[in-house]
Amino acid sequence: MGAANFEPVAASEVQHWADTADVVIVGLGAAGACAAIEARKAGADVFVIERASGGGGTTSLAAGHLYLGGGTPVQRAVGVEDSVDAMFTYLVANTPEPDEDKIRLYCKHSVAHFEWLEAQGVPFQRSYYRGKHVVQPTAECLIESGNEKVWPFRMLAKPAVRGHKVAREGEAGGALLMEKLLARAQALGSRVVFDAGATNLIVDGDGRIAGVRYKRLGQYADVKARRAVILAAGGFAMNEAMLRAHCPTLADPRIHKLGNPHDDGSGIQLGLSAGGQALHLEGCLVTSPIYPDESLLKGILVNARGERFVAEDSYHARTTASMLQQADGRVYLIVDAACHGRPQMMGQQLIDAWETVEEMERALELPESSLQKTLRDYNAQAAAGADPAFHKHPHWLQALDQPPYGAFECSLGKAGYVGFTLGGLRVSIDGEVLDAQDRAVAGLFAAGGCASNIAQDGSGYSSGTCIGEATFFGRRAGTAAARTRKELPLLAPGRKPA
Repeated sequence: MGAANFEPVAASEVQHWADTADVVIVGLGAAGACAAIEARKAGADVFVIERASGGGGTTSLAAGHLYLGGGTPVQRAVGVEDSVDAMFTYLVANTPEPDEDKIRLYCKHSVAHFEWLEAQGVPFQRSYYRGKHVVQPTAECLIESGNEKVWPFRMLAKPAVRGHKVAREGEAGGALLMEKLLARAQALGSRVVFDAGATNLIVDGDGRIAGVRYKRLGQYADVKARRAVILAAGGFAMNEAMLRAHCPTLADPRIHKLGNPHDDGSGIQLGLSAGGQALHLEGCLVTSPIYPDESLLKGILVNARGERFVAEDSYHARTTASMLQQADGRVYLIVDAACHGRPQMMGQQLIDAWETVEEMERALELPESSLQKTLRDYNAQAAAGADPAFHKHPHWLQALDQPPYGAFECSLGKAGYVGFTLGGLRVSIDGEVLDAQDRAVAGLFAAGGCASNIAQDGSGYSSGTCIGEATFFGRRAGTAAARTRKELPLLAPGRKPA
């Protein structure tokens, strides 16, 4: 994996400990802040190493959605019925290799986690944005943020709205979330050193993680961890070499990488250097939303063969994952005068408008009669209220028979595509980094973007999953790290991760 530059340092080689704490945390984004809060509440002295000049991480750049359900106060207030079982069934069905124990725990404690967030000062309105949007432009809370109404998931579990956005307009909810979490961590007495990058883990004679070496202003310093180290340093979207080696989809230069400059995989590489393993590094979320305007969902997406290939009402990352699988990434969104709208998100430009489907087919250089047949079949089925090929939800099923006809450019390299990584270190249900034999690396935990918990790919993703799991499992890692003891490792050798 290329962790040579991160090789652990023997504690016996440390000449001077610059500081000592019970729990040392690498990274002060959502996971790191929540870990710090819970570790402090558990009575541990906490020292945080942060590469930036302030906390917040990539979460501070996000809109601030958390995927929560099972009957949260917001859901109840606006009349949305949900259950732990429905949420669990949905998440398991959308996850390629689901860790059912983790997902069950997350769903079971989702309401309590929401209440914990509010107790830290994070605000949520008791409101529901009922339009189909990637990010609600208002401060309203609930939004449909996944594939709950998409076939076959709507047949497996009763759909429920679970995207909870922090109460700030537009895309600044993540910044407000981090403002509150950072203030709480500071109020509880967490100590932080900024502009400091972790370079190595420090290992004692028993093989236990005993601290962290970091570099600040050109100088190295060593901090001792009496109990444990928590890696919460984000993903690896900004590391081109790691993307090429492990996540070729996101490595494509035509896809803009989302994240902060320090999302370079250093947390993952530190964990690997200590014997940890990684999961789902090939996984990523890539998106090029065709909505808003939500009326565009009544259009159809076609490939270079003039054929449909996905249910257009899918969550935008699911749609995009299918778009990326098409030959040469060539995709068009076909609309008519009745459902015409202009995309507001990623800049899919209107190519042109035509009075006939035949003219549009020729202009787009699609095989002769291909688009005509696709639209003829689709229109007949839509008129009958059916979509046997892709089962588009009836709400978005409408014949495209009102000229003029338009085509939006959705092809890779011509429309805007953005993405971020999802894979990370293999961890137990309490955040312990696990080795190839399912054993905990003594004294080492991980959470957030550098750990693999629930989110694994874009096709099954729901907005809010990353921040939701980062805060939830960050809390668990903080509590577990604070309670661990050298003579009593939390995970016995041979025990399977939950």
